[in-house]
Amino acid sequence: MSSAPHGPAATAADPHKPSNFLRQIIENDLAQGTYAERHWGGSPGDAAHHAQGPLDPAPVRLRFPPEPNGYLHVGHAKSICLNFGLARDYGGVCHLRFDDTNPEKEDTEYVDSIIDSVRWLGFSWDADGTAHLYQASDYFDFMYRAAEYLVQAGHAYVDEQSADEMRANRGDFGKPGTDSPFRTRTPDENLARLREMRDGKLADGAAVLRAKIDMASPNINMRDPAIYRIRRATHHNTGDRWCIYPMYTYAHPIEDALEQITHSVCTLEFEDQRPFYDWLLERLAEGGLLQAPPPRQYEFARLNLTYVITSKRKLAQLVNEGRVSGWDDPRMPTIVGLRRRGYTAEAIQLFAERIGVTKSDSWIDYSTLEGSLRDTLDATAERAMAVLDPVKLVITNWDALHGAGTLDDCSAPVNPHDPAQGKRALRFGKELWIERTDYEDVPPKGFFRLYPPQTAADGTAKPGNRVRLKYGHVVQCTGAVRDADGRLTEVHAELVPDTKSGTPGADAIKVKGVITWVGVHEAVPAEVRLYERLFSDPQPDAGGKDFLSSLNPDSLRTVQAYLEPSLAQATPDQRFQFERHGYFVADRRDHQATRPVFNRTTSLKDSWGK
Repeated sequence: MSSAPHGPAATAADPHKPSNFLRQIIENDLAQGTYAERHWGGSPGDAAHHAQGPLDPAPVRLRFPPEPNGYLHVGHAKSICLNFGLARDYGGVCHLRFDDTNPEKEDTEYVDSIIDSVRWLGFSWDADGTAHLYQASDYFDFMYRAAEYLVQAGHAYVDEQSADEMRANRGDFGKPGTDSPFRTRTPDENLARLREMRDGKLADGAAVLRAKIDMASPNINMRDPAIYRIRRATHHNTGDRWCIYPMYTYAHPIEDALEQITHSVCTLEFEDQRPFYDWLLERLAEGGLLQAPPPRQYEFARLNLTYVITSKRKLAQLVNEGRVSGWDDPRMPTIVGLRRRGYTAEAIQLFAERIGVTKSDSWIDYSTLEGSLRDTLDATAERAMAVLDPVKLVITNWDALHGAGTLDDCSAPVNPHDPAQGKRALRFGKELWIERTDYEDVPPKGFFRLYPPQTAADGTAKPGNRVRLKYGHVVQCTGAVRDADGRLTEVHAELVPDTKSGTPGADAIKVKGVITWVGVHEAVPAEVRLYERLFSDPQPDAGGKDFLSSLNPDSLRTVQAYLEPSLAQATPDQRFQFERHGYFVADRRDHQATRPVFNRTTSLKDSWGK
């Protein structure tokens, strides 16, 4: 992604993109030149740093600021597509920033996974030769300097009440808060005490630094919020250098300002925090620490997707209790899970575009995500035939017609939407694998596949049904063999001569049923994992429900299947449409040429609950 200069090209709306309130805000700011006079120092920094740089070459700056305390999920994917997409569409830059202010929960494993996921989704934080990859912990020095300024200016104080006392004195929606007895300390007293916090002279929890705003504010978030706490914990980036850490609500606006973010886009739960966001940046700009105009925060509705949970704590519980195989289990809504399931970055971007951006919460049906996937895979996925519940079909007159041991060459398109991809080779013989469900002793109404000769109600004989074996020949069922337990072991049929697909006689006989097959002589044995939705309840954790009680016991079924020979060359992450069955992917972790493993990504059409 590269930055575009200021000008008409940067302000013009893309007529192919649906408008939304965020686009309207950005377009208005560009038209008004709200940020046109800002300078950029080449890297994040305070007001003095940026003042030394040229005018910012990026007309807009956005950011995606994940906390590296878990794996990203589909809700984060929406935010990634939104922030990086807006920056791209308006010729700007989107930063990737790790909001790593909570050392006890963060790890480099999550940092690496987030970087990989954003890249996989097709986005970059590089612009004008600079990698805009940042971490909040690199700003700890400035955050502390800003805290000392707030104390000296009378905007913050050290509070030594207990947590219970602060909670009780905070009030509620119907009652104003009560001033802390420490609120009247002088700036010098507060500064001395803050430095004792910084120097490790106070115990964990013994004191917090609070902003001094208004304990009677109707917005409880403005009732002297805590901005620093004592926490002796090793940080994955800064080690043991600090024993005090900034609160998220304090750190986040400062991070945005240091990075010259123009539009700070977050989800609706942060709407009540916006007054503090603005208050803090105004105070620091007054003191000359930060450049004006400051960033502005805008909120949009988070993604609520049916049959999915996105709580990191609950997802971690599924992993830790062994209810899934890991963070990348294909049933998980994590980006690594979706990727292993066979989802494409294009499908997730299309999904994010289709659901749009609003300021009101709503539920998006999971079928919308699956539909986006089908629409991207239909045109690109190679086709193949697979038999997932195999039973042998024996063509009893094959030897008489073609000779014992002979095979007939057949072909099928690699992708019917793209003839340039060519054909795949199949060989038709005496014994084939077909789906067990393609045969019935007594056919139900509307069943057009294989069944043996029947006797009608009037006593007349009805011949066995004819079907076309796709890309091959027409056969007529003559009977079946079952074992002592009644289990179907073989289906018998006779070849109808001169009916091979693609030959002049192929259309001479009309049949209603077409079934898929794989030759016994060339079948590729494989493990196929049939995934369904992890939860049977469309809102598994809504209203305080026990989400574990709605785990779908049939969310994974593993079968031993037979695949056509073209799939012997499949590589991990390669996607296919198994004709009749849906879209499948060679598992990126377990698939090997000597032991193929395929995951079902989605069916060919939405059939959930039908």
